[in-house]
Amino acid sequence: MKKAIISVIGNDTVGITAEVSSVCQKNQVNIIDISQSIMQEMFVMVMMTDVEKMTCSLSEFKEEMKAVGEKMGLDIRVMHEDIFNSMHRI
Repeated sequence: MKKAIISVIGNDTVGITAEVSSVCQKNQVNIIDISQSIMQEMFVMVMMTDVEKMTCSLSEFKEEMKAVGEKMGLDIRVMHEDIFNSMHRI
């Protein structure tokens, strides 16, 4: 299974999870796990996703998520699991 991590940070507003999830659904990206919380009015969400059956390239998916982030005033980042793991090793 190929995995990617999606992180979302920004001001809390209605529809953030729905917007991000709809982009995943459109591109056949399966959400495996999700964690979200509100920290002093800031929305913070991290998703572990399965990109094995993704119908676009990872770079296209990143651009689509970036566009959603810009539209909603959020910082949305997509990172392949291998890069995420490499960055967080001591």
